[in-house]
Amino acid sequence: MSHKVRVTKEFDFEIAHALWNYDGHCRNLHGHSYRLFVTVIGQPSQNPHDPKNGMVIDFGELKNIVQGEVVDPLDHAVILNTAAVDDKLENISQMFDKLFIVDYQPTCENLVVDFSRRISKRLPAGVTLHSLKLHETASSFAEWYASDNQQG
Repeated sequence: MSHKVRVTKEFDFEIAHALWNYDGHCRNLHGHSYRLFVTVIGQPSQNPHDPKNGMVIDFGELKNIVQGEVVDPLDHAVILNTAAVDDKLENISQMFDKLFIVDYQPTCENLVVDFSRRISKRLPAGVTLHSLKLHETASSFAEWYASDNQQG
């Protein structure tokens, strides 16, 4: 008898951003210490000859996927909405080594959607992304669930 099991790994990283055309303090460049919880779901291997027997995914493999797609590229990066970039910012890359111009407002909600796409494409067969929880502060977070985003 096989059972589906959820496996979660936690990641910490820093990102700076500014919210284009926002009507509050976050319109200014500032940073957050993000905490990301990545939960995948699948059936643990039941093959006694499989070195990953009993696992949905090796925690090390999940770490490599999330590090490669999210943490390494974005840790200590600056993320700005493309709407904010104009000729006044043409030399901004001289100030920041890791500058990402994205086609969305870099809110916690939009970042977690972006992360879901990045992570999902790298998961091995039989393992799917179940949910993401992205803390922007200790008391504020956004969540993404696959079940809320299934195409019908």
